[in-house]
Amino acid sequence: MNFATSFGLLLLGVFLLPVLISGCLPCGRDGVPWYEARRDPTGLAPDPGNTPEAVIQVYAARAVSWRGVFSVHTWIAVKPTGVPRYTRYEVLGFGVANGAPAVRIDRTGPDNYWFGARPQIILDRRGPGVDALIEEIHAAVADYPYPHEYRAWPGPNSNTFTAYIARRVPGLGLDLPSNAVGKDFLPGGALFARTPSGSGFQFSLYGLAGALLAVDERFELNVLRLNIGVDAGVPALKLPAIGRLGLDR
Repeated sequence: MNFATSFGLLLLGVFLLPVLISGCLPCGRDGVPWYEARRDPTGLAPDPGNTPEAVIQVYAARAVSWRGVFSVHTWIAVKPTGVPRYTRYEVLGFGVANGAPAVRIDRTGPDNYWFGARPQIILDRRGPGVDALIEEIHAAVADYPYPHEYRAWPGPNSNTFTAYIARRVPGLGLDLPSNAVGKDFLPGGALFARTPSGSGFQFSLYGLAGALLAVDERFELNVLRLNIGVDAGVPALKLPAIGRLGLDR
């Protein structure tokens, strides 16, 4: 077996093996149909009645049905200073084909289970300066270019929305998971853009192929929306379907 063949098989394994492993991992729904799975609060968001400071949280939870093998669903929850409730922003595909908007506001609580999947907090910002970021988030949501469009692959989808908000509000410094399928779909067919964290740049061909180099995300390579990368500073690997594997920053 020559070098080219060996390298090709190794590369194929690097991209496909994590997908196979992800398909074998428990999704947390315990065999319950997704439409009957729990959607109650998890308690991850601080009680707004006892938290006067401003809060921004970004969540990720394993997507519904077969999509969960490949991707997570992400959303943003915000609470300005002194306000006793959260506002949740996200994009959903349910009903869009029948005229429902893709952008949904306060469909449920800030930290609820996502159809049985317990979310993880991928960003938590509080205190001074956060109110200004919340105002920028409000403006970015209003300007989102696909308010009535949804496509699970390659985008625009829920992760396209979250990445768009992050690029518009670089002060968030949001590093989205490598398995947030759709985050590399750049609006308007653009080929180059800042990364969602605002700390680097990326090339993307309609979200189907590309590369990313940044201080926060470090390096990612996208092939048909399967992302592999490395965070050498921690260290950690970024794997397709599975996401981050290694130490947290």
